[in-house]
Amino acid sequence: MTNTAVKPAPPAEQEVHETASARPTSKRRVMIIAVASIAFIALLALIIGRAIFDPAAASDTETPMTATQVIPLIVLVVMFVIATKWPVNIGVMGLVASFGIGYFMLGMSDKEILADFPASIVLTIVGVTYFFSMAQHNGTIDIIVRNCVRAVRGKTMLLPWVFFLVAAALTSLGTFSPAAVALLAPAAIGFAYESRIHPVLMGAFIINGAHAGGFSPLSVAGVLVHDIALENGFPVSPGALFIASFVINLILSVLTVVVFALLGKLREGDGIKHIDPNASDSVRPRGQQIFTLVLIAAMLVSTLGFHLPIGFVALSAGLLLALVNIKKQQSFVAGISWSTVLLVAGMITYVSLLEHVGVIDTLAHKALALGAPILIALVLCYVIGVGSAFASSTALLAAFIPLAGPLLAVSSLSASGTVAAIAIAATVVDVSPFSTAGALVVANAREDDRQRVYRQLMMYAGAVVLVAPVLAWGLLVPTGIM
Repeated sequence: MTNTAVKPAPPAEQEVHETASARPTSKRRVMIIAVASIAFIALLALIIGRAIFDPAAASDTETPMTATQVIPLIVLVVMFVIATKWPVNIGVMGLVASFGIGYFMLGMSDKEILADFPASIVLTIVGVTYFFSMAQHNGTIDIIVRNCVRAVRGKTMLLPWVFFLVAAALTSLGTFSPAAVALLAPAAIGFAYESRIHPVLMGAFIINGAHAGGFSPLSVAGVLVHDIALENGFPVSPGALFIASFVINLILSVLTVVVFALLGKLREGDGIKHIDPNASDSVRPRGQQIFTLVLIAAMLVSTLGFHLPIGFVALSAGLLLALVNIKKQQSFVAGISWSTVLLVAGMITYVSLLEHVGVIDTLAHKALALGAPILIALVLCYVIGVGSAFASSTALLAAFIPLAGPLLAVSSLSASGTVAAIAIAATVVDVSPFSTAGALVVANAREDDRQRVYRQLMMYAGAVVLVAPVLAWGLLVPTGIM
C-alpha cells in the first residue's frame, strides 16, 4: 500500500468486519462470545451468588433484590450478549428496553423515561463528528499526517511515534477514537509495509495514541465520563483524567516496543520500498484547509480559554466550514457518528432507569460486602476490560461508572483515580480485532497478510487484556495520585 492519502472511514463496524477476510471460524466465535458473556457477568455472579451460597455472610441490613430490579438487570446482560454476537446497536436496544420496562412494568410516562436523556453528550458527539468529517473530506487531516511523516526525515522507526502523537492530537481535539483510527490506519499501515515495520506494532501505536488523547476535556469520551460521574455525585478532574490516560497509553506503547524488540519483530521482510520523506506532494495547506486549521485553533481557545460547551462550538465551526462548501452538505452530515449517538443515548437512558429502580445502589452495596473497596475496584477494572475487548467500550462505561458511586462514598478511594482506572481499562483493550479500532487495523493490512495480522493482533490483545487493567488500577487507585 503506497498511497499515503487518508481514505474515508468505513461507515459502520459491520462493514469493517466484512472488509477483513480474517474472521474467526464458527466454533471460535462461539467460544469468544461465551468468554465475553462470562466475563461481563462475573461481577454480577460474585455479588448475587454470595447471597445464594452464603446467606449467613450477608448482614441484616442487606435487602434482597426485587423482581423490578432483577428483570431489568437480566435484560441488560441479554442486551450485551446480543450486541456481542450480532452487529445490533445496543443503544437502540437500550431505548426500546427503557420504553418496555419503564412504561409497562413501572408505569412511567415517556417524559419520565427520557428525563435523563443525555442531550449535552449527544450534542457533543454530533458537533465534533460533523466538524471532523469536513476536515477529513477537505484534506486537512491528510495535510497534518504528511507533514508529520516528513518531519522524521527518513528515520522510519520514529513513524509509529509520529502516528501515536497524531492520533492523540486528533482525539484530544474532539475526534472520536474509532474515527481517528479510521482516518490514520490506511496511511499508517501502508507506511509500515513500506518501511518494514511490523503492521501489528504500527496498528497498536495508532490505537494507543487515539486512546491517549481520548479522554481530553474536548473529546467525546472525556465529556461522557465526566458527565456520568458528575450526575452520580462524584465529579472527576477532566485534566487529571486526560493526563492519566495519556501516560498509561504511553507506557503501554513503550512496553509494546520492548516486547517486539525482544521477540525480534520490530522489522520484518524486505518491504515494498523505503520512504522518501521528500517525495510527497505539497504539504502546505491551502484554501479550505487553512480555514479549517484556523477553526480548530478557535475551537481550542473557545473551549479551553473561555470554557464554552464543545458541542455548540464544534457545530458553529462546522456551520462556518459548511457555508464555504455548500455542494457537499449530504456527505458532511453523513459523517456524523449516528451509531455512537444511538449507543450513548440508549445506554445512558437505560442505566438511568436502572438507577431509578435501585439496581445500581443494590449491586454496589452487595459488591462492597465482598471485601476491601480497593479490590472491588480491581475487579471492576478487569470485568470492564475483558468485556470491552468484545463489546462496546462506551456502553460499558455508561453501565459501570455508576457502580463506583457507593464504592467511593464508603471508602477513602480517590474518585478521579478510580473512575480514570475504570475508564482506561475499558478503552485500552480496543486493540482486539473484534473492536472497531482493531478491525480497522486488520482491514487495512495487505490482503495476503490479513490472516497473520489477525492472529498476531489477537495475541497482542490478549496480553493487553491481562496487563492493562491491573496497570491502570495499580498506578491510579492504591497510590491516590489523582
